[in-house]
Parts: sequence; structure tokens; C-alpha cells
Amino acid sequence: MRGVPPAVSPRRLLALCGVLLLVASCRWGGSGDAGSERLPAAPTGVTAEAGSATGVHVMWNAVAATGAEVSGYEVYLDSTKVEEVPGSAHMVDVTGLRPATAHVFTVRARDADGRLGPPSREVRATTPAASAADDSPPSRPAGTRGRAAGSRAAQLSWSASTDDRDVVSYDIHQGGTKIHSVGGGQTAAVVTGLRPGTRYAFTVRARDAAGNVSPPGATVRLTTAGGADDGAATAPTEFRATTSRESDGAHHLALTWVPPRVDGVITEYEVQLDGRTATSLVYGGTPPRDRAAHRFYLGEEAGVTHRVRIRAMLPDGTWGGFSPERTVTTGEPS
Repeated sequence: MRGVPPAVSPRRLLALCGVLLLVASCRWGGSGDAGSERLPAAPTGVTAEAGSATGVHVMWNAVAATGAEVSGYEVYLDSTKVEEVPGSAHMVDVTGLRPATAHVFTVRARDADGRLGPPSREVRATTPAASAADDSPPSRPAGTRGRAAGSRAAQLSWSASTDDRDVVSYDIHQGGTKIHSVGGGQTAAVVTGLRPGTRYAFTVRARDAAGNVSPPGATVRLTTAGGADDGAATAPTEFRATTSRESDGAHHLALTWVPPRVDGVITEYEVQLDGRTATSLVYGGTPPRDRAAHRFYLGEEAGVTHRVRIRAMLPDGTWGGFSPERTVTTGEPS
């Protein structure tokens, strides 16, 4: 077996970074002198889900600090600021909206000096029509259950509630604080950003279009795993790696995977090649939900063995677990 040469030269890899279905940004560990002067990036993974006839739950991915730390987020309805939350939060309920109306939201990050970054892409949510004289709440969610998913996440599920009209959303509470909301057709959620070795109590409530909230379902109590773990619960699954020789005579690495199942949108991945970061993939537009793919240049030499794995940036701004590592050799059938 030949020795493993440097995986990809920075010059070659940077030349290959471009925009197809995604934007690939290449990182080699350096930071510019002007890094502290950069504005916060535009939030990614923004979603909006109607929670009632007059409210919408807006969620986004936490923005990584670029020099100065992100101190807060501003949420805009059209061009008007309607909500402001601290930098530790990445979701908010916008209330007081018009029923049966399409609403357009954007989110901007603010640094400690009060400077605003660029707006996120626009997202739309349509509030349902108001129900006249509806004061009957949905039934409490039954069969609530959950389990710790490693040291930093929990998986929750419940049976659908019933309502004399429709269940529009489910609110998830941690202790006495609402921490999340999902659509009325969803009966499961993944909560991330938890602390290792910590006991948690979660409850779920159903909400209808009039804003009536059900009694809470049974309390789900769980304890996250202590210390660090491999993060398998938040790792990409079905990870595959193959090599091929292209018409230019060079060998390329093709990767496919299924994004981790978490609430929110995965927009960024880190690919490690031979134990070091080879590239960071940042999706623009709509990231894949069911299966993702990426390929990049490896070199012209056959018989070179490489190890590759991938991990996702979770919506709460933390890295999920790495996928299982795969080994490929250029010029050999995969």
C-alpha cells in the first residue's frame, strides 16, 4: 500500500469550490486580520409555521460568531421589525397577526456593537381563518413519551390530539417554558442543545386556530447521557463514499448521506478527509431533507487510500456527531 499523500492541495480545492445546488466554502484554519470587523452572517434555515389564526412560530439556525459574538436577532414582518430575542435564542412566536393572511418574514443577526448583518432569505406562512366563537381547546396529547438521544438531544413523541375544528400546532415546554412549536400534522420532535448528564422534564400541548391550548400531556422525564459521546443520534445516516475516474483523468470522491432527523433545517456540513477538515458545505436555497450528495477532486494518482466522514451543524449552532468513517482507494472499485 502506498503512503497517503496530502489529500488535496489548498490551491486545487479552492479552485473547485463553487455554486451548484450548494455553496462550498473551504477552510484551512486561518483567520483574516479583519475577522473581528465582519458583520454577522445572514441566518440560515429560517422556517415559519402558523401556530394559530393570529400567530406564527419563526425558527432559524444560530449564527456562528465571526469575530464579535452575536448578541441578538431581529425578526421582520415584511420590512417592519416585530420581534427581538437574545443571541442564545433561535426561535420566537410572532403574534397579533391577521387571520387567513400570507405573511413574509426575515431574520437578521446583531453583534455586540449593535451592527446588523444582512437579512435571511424570505419565508412565508399563511395563518388559518379565525373560528367564530371557538372557546373549546383541543384534547390533551396522549401517549407522550421520550428518550435521551446521547448527551445533547432528546426525542419526543405523542399521539395526535382532537379538536372540534383543527389542531394547528403543538407546543413543547421544558419545565414551565415553551421552547418549541411544530405543525399540527406532526407528532414527534427532536430537542437539541441540551446539557450532558442533566435531568429534564418536557410536556406537550395542542393549539387550535383560535389559540385555545389543551391541558398538557403526561410529563416526560429523562436524563441525558453524562460526559461526551459520539453524537450518533445527531449524525448523518446511510453515509456512503465512492471514487471514480473522470474524463480529465483525475479521481473524484462522491459522497451521499441522509441528513440527521432534527427539528429545523440543516444547512451546513463539515467533511473530514484523512482526519482533517477538507471542506465545509453551506447550502443556499432549499437544502435536501431526504438525501444529500457532494463530490470533489482527490488527485490523479491511483492506489491512494483516504478516510472520510461528515457531520452537520445543528439548528442550535452546535456540531452534531460524525457519521461512521468510510475508507476508499482511488482507482479501485468501491
